[in-house]
Amino acid sequence: MRFNHLSDWLAWQETLHHKSVDFGLERIGRVAMRLGIDSTPFPIVSVAGTNGKGSCVALLESIFRQGGYRVGAYTSPHLLRYNERVRIMGHEVPDGELIRAFDEIDRARGETTLTYFEFGTLAAMVLFCRAELDVVVLEVGVGGRLDAVNLFDADLALVTTVGIDHVAWLGHDRETIAREKAGIFRPGRPAVCGDPHPPISLVDHADSIGAFLHCAGKDFRFFMEADGWRWEGGADSSYGSLPKPALAGRHQVQNAAAVLMAVELMRHLLVSEDALRRGLCEVALPGRFQVFLGEDGITRILDVAHNQEAARTLARVLQGHPCDGRTLAVFAILEDKCIEAVLRAMWLVVDAWYVSDLDVPRGGTANEIVGVMSRIGVDVDVVSETTILEAYNTALRSAGSGDRIVVFGSFYTVGEVLESLGSSAGCLEIPGGDFAYPLPSE
Repeated sequence: MRFNHLSDWLAWQETLHHKSVDFGLERIGRVAMRLGIDSTPFPIVSVAGTNGKGSCVALLESIFRQGGYRVGAYTSPHLLRYNERVRIMGHEVPDGELIRAFDEIDRARGETTLTYFEFGTLAAMVLFCRAELDVVVLEVGVGGRLDAVNLFDADLALVTTVGIDHVAWLGHDRETIAREKAGIFRPGRPAVCGDPHPPISLVDHADSIGAFLHCAGKDFRFFMEADGWRWEGGADSSYGSLPKPALAGRHQVQNAAAVLMAVELMRHLLVSEDALRRGLCEVALPGRFQVFLGEDGITRILDVAHNQEAARTLARVLQGHPCDGRTLAVFAILEDKCIEAVLRAMWLVVDAWYVSDLDVPRGGTANEIVGVMSRIGVDVDVVSETTILEAYNTALRSAGSGDRIVVFGSFYTVGEVLESLGSSAGCLEIPGGDFAYPLPSE
């Protein structure tokens, strides 16, 4: 075995291939065939989209588990531990199992090099194939058509939303990006699009290959009600008075509506209405409008919003939940994101900014953020720090009872503060389902 510790394996994987991102299925397909996992013994639901992928994976996982099925889930990136990426029956796979899977892949690959993400995707599938699962839910990394996850044929494909992100790899407009995401559709198999305004290219691709596409607003709908929400998926398929998902924000109801359509279409995996309701109530996902209330009277809100669409959603939820005091933002972001678009989406709801460098590959700098703020005319206080925790602690010292601190910009940003909160006393997490919902018009 090459390494005995998970951290050593992960560090090595980051250097194995000459490019950190290298789209294409030929290399990973060759290794998958050698491993004997190019075909799988379980149905697969693949989830792509600009935002909401992690939420939809968590909802699907929760509902299928409540339905009595053995479920595997693969997501990325992680917040605190790499193990978060691979879950079997709701439990993170331990280090030892990941290490054994990595060793098996290393022996099978020969001279073929793999990216960090390709290695992880193969490891997840190796572990899933051994676990006697009823269904596996896979989150696409970037795009869809050439993403490593797309090596494995989806029995059902779900595209959550289509927005502008990863433009260097996917394109600069929604139509081009949607075409890449629609690459996870398969001929003769069902597909779901949760975006209320599906790009024409996505619909056309589904038609051209004979995928059975079901779109939000056309084939299924949701309506807010006084006691929850209502879902309609056709003449013979509807649910009323559904509990709101235990994830804060109206956008999570939109995600849940797409998930319900997917569950309905997976007809060989029957789920009772009672199990569906329990799944909505029991779902959990850190870093998605995750709220902590401190004994100091300061609210901490953690959200992984890192592109324009996600930042707009975060701003809407904040506007729907006004606080007694000020809103302070702790912000760090990757350098290849559209920093200006993210800032413009949030600046009307933020009273002061605490920005920092992001000390990871492709990490942006506080100076870059401050430069963009100066250019677009941000006219509130801006404090620049070297690290995320320095920015957070400075914001905390500046805050008073009734204020709130919103941490966002990337998974790395949220992960560092979340880890800090986990080791500090005096903060109580408020479940998303207990957080009041705004009801803005669509």
